Amino acid sequence: MPANTAVRDYLLSRRSVGLAFLREPGPNPEQLKELLTIATRVPDHGKLVPWRLVLIEGDARARAGEKLAGIAKEKNPTIEEAQLDLERRQFLPAPLTVGVISSPQEHLKIPKFEQLLSASNVALNLVHGAYALGFAAQWVTRWYAYDDAASAMLGAKAGERFVGFVHIGTPGVVIEDRPRPALEDVISSWQG
Repeated sequence: MPANTAVRDYLLSRRSVGLAFLREPGPNPEQLKELLTIATRVPDHGKLVPWRLVLIEGDARARAGEKLAGIAKEKNPTIEEAQLDLERRQFLPAPLTVGVISSPQEHLKIPKFEQLLSASNVALNLVHGAYALGFAAQWVTRWYAYDDAASAMLGAKAGERFVGFVHIGTPGVVIEDRPRPALEDVISSWQG
């Protein structure tokens, strides 16, 4: 197989663009279909499809934020209004957020951890797919990925959990690269 320098160069330069810097437009219906097709082309031992996707777009972004603020207020009645306002904006201004849910299946040979990794690959492919289509993205987990009431409100069923939320849109700024770890600090060779 020949080297693909365009893919190599992309992988060497990819960086996240934070939610606050993602703007309209987001993917149109054709682009969204292509993006989701890219996202779901992941390793999936046993073809179990141990993940699901929840799209949060349009007016649903603000409605989801209002519901998160309500859950936050229920859990902490003394929460300040400024914090509630942040909760209301959890899915703004990005035009699209894709919640990636790990939905493990019972299987004798395929551990749930391996299925969780498959779901994580969906989230990473969403990031790569967004960039491939000319958008930018940020993969985050927030408190609502770990909170049962918030996760259920956002679409997780019993036995499922969010591996993250991928915010997608047009970048409003150019993000500078951050320092990366030195390879010698994170790589070792197994010697037996």
